Amino acid sequence: MFTCAFKTNQQGFKMNLTKINEDVVFIKSNVFNDSRGSFFELYNKDFFDKHGINNNFIQDNISFSKNKNTIRGLHCQNGKTSQSKFLFLISGSILDVFVDIKKDSPSFGEVFTLSLNELGDCLYIPKGYLHGFCTLESNTIVGYKVDNYYCKNDELGVIWDDTDLNIPWPFNEEPIISEKDSSLHSWSDFKLILSDQ
Repeated sequence: MFTCAFKTNQQGFKMNLTKINEDVVFIKSNVFNDSRGSFFELYNKDFFDKHGINNNFIQDNISFSKNKNTIRGLHCQNGKTSQSKFLFLISGSILDVFVDIKKDSPSFGEVFTLSLNELGDCLYIPKGYLHGFCTLESNTIVGYKVDNYYCKNDELGVIWDDTDLNIPWPFNEEPIISEKDSSLHSWSDFKLILSDQ
């Protein structure tokens, strides 16, 4: 992992870019605080294009989780509808989890985790990753931009407690999880699906 110094765009806003691996970038926006509250610039296409994040994001999504220890994931879309994501924390905090699923990648199957704890914490995850997160606080809100629309037929996923991936979730009790996410594939079955494509 390495950190770039704060980069300033033409309007004077600053963002700190940290590469988590060859593809994934943690972005820390400079948040301005005063007696009214706070303000920060979330996304600037020209600025991101100059730093290699040149996706055409076409949809914004918002996820609200009422309770701590809520898991969403692990999800991806395969083939032509695969998605890059620009994830940003609005309130609360999360442990974000992403798994490299690029078949020719030297880090194929590697699990990466990163906590997003403050307003201005953002994460760019390109195509080729499973993605999910766990809430670390109640009333957590996460937003994310995607560069492809949802396609049910191309949706795939791996179950949160897969023993091969052995993700270091930050709790001891059973998480709150949807029925859909609790019946996702094992990692071994997921790899077979990828190998057939």
